[in-house]
Amino acid sequence: MSSRHHDGVPRLTWNTRLLHVGCAFTYRAEVPTPTVFLVRALRTADIRVSRENLEITPDVQMRHHLDVCGNRRSRVVLPAGLSTVHYGAWVDVPDRTEDVDETAVETLPDDLPDDVLPYTLPSRYCVSDVLGDEAWSRFGAHPPGYGRVAEICRQVHESLRFGYGTSTALSTAADVNATGFGVCRDFAHLAISFCRALNIPARYVFGYLPDLDVRPGDAPMDFAAWMEVWLGDRWWTFDPRNNEPRKGRVVIGRGRDAADVAMVTTFGGPVLESMVVQAEEDFAPPRR
Repeated sequence: MSSRHHDGVPRLTWNTRLLHVGCAFTYRAEVPTPTVFLVRALRTADIRVSRENLEITPDVQMRHHLDVCGNRRSRVVLPAGLSTVHYGAWVDVPDRTEDVDETAVETLPDDLPDDVLPYTLPSRYCVSDVLGDEAWSRFGAHPPGYGRVAEICRQVHESLRFGYGTSTALSTAADVNATGFGVCRDFAHLAISFCRALNIPARYVFGYLPDLDVRPGDAPMDFAAWMEVWLGDRWWTFDPRNNEPRKGRVVIGRGRDAADVAMVTTFGGPVLESMVVQAEEDFAPPRR
């Protein structure tokens, strides 16, 4: 829970954990290249960013703005040659997993808020129209509500095998459903597609996800993708990739699918030479 002080800023009143999150990209460009980065943590009622820094070497002008979904984008022109983009932040997160309510109900399309309705429609990667028949055959008879979404996540989790390089930037939910392989964004795209085919609003989310109170993964830390589903009168977090409650989710972006919230969008062809992602607990508060 949270409360507000006289200045109107939310104050966290539950136990929290301090995370250090961030990333670094190294690019080599032949010519100056306009680029948009989406890597900064979103501030919410239960996520407090105590300090953050986004810098580029060599130093270039940077412009920040909020997109139509409220995501924090940063625009730059990468210079010709080698350049490094580094982001780091310290974030207080609740020491608890995401909310669960097995009694949460589905909302009829006519009763959905106007800004939620678009998340029932097909999109670039979430081809709910293509997967409609399969969604209804697999999940149509399941009792509507939170439990049906949880069953979708369970089946997606069990039917797809995770593996880097098993899908491409062009792979849709139908593609990975056919092959049985994908990365975390593919798990989210497939579950979102099944939800939308059943007229359940679902949106794509990506961010930082540390290994808090779970066994660390074998692969290097990477960005994570999950989904949020509208049930009752709010969005609920579901994670078909991990399919277990997790602590420490730090949202970077939300959209219809990964096309809406690409971490890097380049208007040209720079070569990505390296990428490092960090998301871990930090027991030493940052110096101001």
